[in-house]
Amino acid sequence: MTQPNDRLTHFNEQGRAAMVDVTDKPVTSRVAVAQGQVTMAPDTLARIQEGKVSKGDVLAVAQIAGIQAAKRTSDWIPMCHPLPLTGVNLSFTDNGIDTLYIQAEVKTTGKTGVEMEALTAVSAAALTVYDMCKAIQKDMIVGPIALLSKTGGKSGDYTADTLRQGE
Repeated sequence: MTQPNDRLTHFNEQGRAAMVDVTDKPVTSRVAVAQGQVTMAPDTLARIQEGKVSKGDVLAVAQIAGIQAAKRTSDWIPMCHPLPLTGVNLSFTDNGIDTLYIQAEVKTTGKTGVEMEALTAVSAAALTVYDMCKAIQKDMIVGPIALLSKTGGKSGDYTADTLRQGE
């Protein structure tokens, strides 16, 4: 795994945690896309697809959870800057057997990127699926969750070398 910068940026001169200063960075348009998955029994996936989960519409609730999580990422991740998001969209696909794929696209115009917001959105949506279906199945597997792409900013564009299943 390659690192674009070996210097750790979240530490001050005393070696203590610090939020990166983005004061002098230019404002640019930024987009990040992340994806995750929840693997489950075929019957559990079928019940989600058919709307037969007693807690309600699993995907509708997971979509709202993902949007809320993206908006509140800086409350979860200590070194994240609070960002004015200009767009958050989640989509769901499945393999027709046992895996639900969750993808989040997050946008902003700002001085720092939205990778963490996209990853947090996917994580919250996946955990919401688990929460809503745990009475049916407790051994669902959440993950992997990964950044697929990001655009904008000083470090330039990024696209994952290997696209995930479900795209």
